[in-house]
Amino acid sequence: MIYNIADLRIDIRNQYPYTTRFCAAYLSDDQQTAVDIVATATAEELQKEKMQSPNFPDGYIENICLYRNICLQLPPFNRMLLHAAVLEYNGNAYAFLGRSGTGKSTHTGLWLQAFKGAKIVNGDKPILQINDDGVIAYGTPWMGKEGRGSNTKAPLKGLCFLEQAKENSIRRLSPAEVASKLFLQLLLPTEENAATKTLELADRLINAVPAWLLKCDISEAAVQCSFEEMTKQSFAEAKGRGL
Repeated sequence: MIYNIADLRIDIRNQYPYTTRFCAAYLSDDQQTAVDIVATATAEELQKEKMQSPNFPDGYIENICLYRNICLQLPPFNRMLLHAAVLEYNGNAYAFLGRSGTGKSTHTGLWLQAFKGAKIVNGDKPILQINDDGVIAYGTPWMGKEGRGSNTKAPLKGLCFLEQAKENSIRRLSPAEVASKLFLQLLLPTEENAATKTLELADRLINAVPAWLLKCDISEAAVQCSFEEMTKQSFAEAKGRGL
């Protein structure tokens, strides 16, 4: 079946019905026109993933392998996977990054509570398109264990790396600081040309999108800290207008 994901036509050749149901919202009306990517999962890949996740059904295992296969084919299309929670506010996207357990889901959830106009683009595994005129963040069917996201896209205007702290503070990161943190959140292909292209895209991302380090607790005050710095708007005014 052919799906429209990240403005690409992707032919996903799955064996199990799990992925068909999983990707239903992205199914293309056009099942005839040529595709950009063909995604498959080999028996060897399935077995390797099965060894790492022995308690999961075969359809779920295949689904993981298929998305990995898709993402490894993205670089020639100026796209790459980013491990992040991305939300959209007022037409722009903001990505929140950090190690597992740093509070990405909690922080973005607090944004949703504070602003009626905010929504999740993808809670865990968005695709980014990096072009000369900017960066676009796309929703995908693969949204993490909480399943938060939608079939949408928005221009990416900020990267926010999270660290847990007792007091809230935020500061702009230098390109070198961003690089050291960003590469931990990328899927780097083993194939040389694709790896080189991914690193080139990451460098372009670093230079195109401002990034911050947010040290925060779990509170609305933390949201105010990130919101005002990244959007340059008043938290109180935006919340008061119900935006």
